[in-house]
Amino acid sequence: MAISGWKRLFGGSPAGEGARGDASVPAGKRVYAIGDVHGRLDLLTELLDAIDRDDAGRDAAETMIVLLGDLVDRGPHSKQVIDHLIERDWRGREVAMIKGNHEEVFLLTLAGDLEATRFWLRIGGRETMMSYGTPAELIDSAGPLDIAEDFMARVPREHVAFLQSMGDSLGVGGYCFVHAGIKPGVPIERQKPADLRWIRDRFLDYEGSHGATIVHGHSIATDVENLHNRIGIDTGAYQTGKLTAVGLEGDRRWFLAT
Repeated sequence: MAISGWKRLFGGSPAGEGARGDASVPAGKRVYAIGDVHGRLDLLTELLDAIDRDDAGRDAAETMIVLLGDLVDRGPHSKQVIDHLIERDWRGREVAMIKGNHEEVFLLTLAGDLEATRFWLRIGGRETMMSYGTPAELIDSAGPLDIAEDFMARVPREHVAFLQSMGDSLGVGGYCFVHAGIKPGVPIERQKPADLRWIRDRFLDYEGSHGATIVHGHSIATDVENLHNRIGIDTGAYQTGKLTAVGLEGDRRWFLAT
């Protein structure tokens, strides 16, 4: 299910210089990309059901669903989000999971990095730990070693494998899907995972071409940022109740939201 590294699917070539809409998905293909879920199982299931209806109402196509990372943290149901994604009937469609910065810190905690554990607790890891059953009282009173040991014992092996299998980036036709963005001026195949998962202002402020239209989450905006060189779809689901997806087919794009 997960796709790692830079991989171009469905043929096609990267979009060059041009106005909005120059990027395209090859004929016969359709892609839906979903922004940062952050533990909101209710919104995720609502949006996935909306995607199912939208997809069924269009002409037959080979459909892919891409989740752009930050599935966990901040919201109340991170464990349940991962359970749902593992168990959902995807109706034969290909599904790609992009690793976000929050999944990165989750995995560092599972690897025993106590500095990462301390940092994670400040950026929403507390809610994730509680969704797995780690008591709030322990999180609030114990040191990072005791907290991490309790939490690590509660994470199913299939969840670890799921997180480890998440990819860094994905190319489809003239689009590149990443979590946070890319470092301007660096070819996509040479991007560092740290930039793909953590970059912000340098990417957001760049107005030139990236050689592909970048579809990303990570940086919250009040509405979709549908620009000539990037499409930002993190609408702050965990605090706004608005989880957003973009649909792409040919040179068309449309948006769905809870």
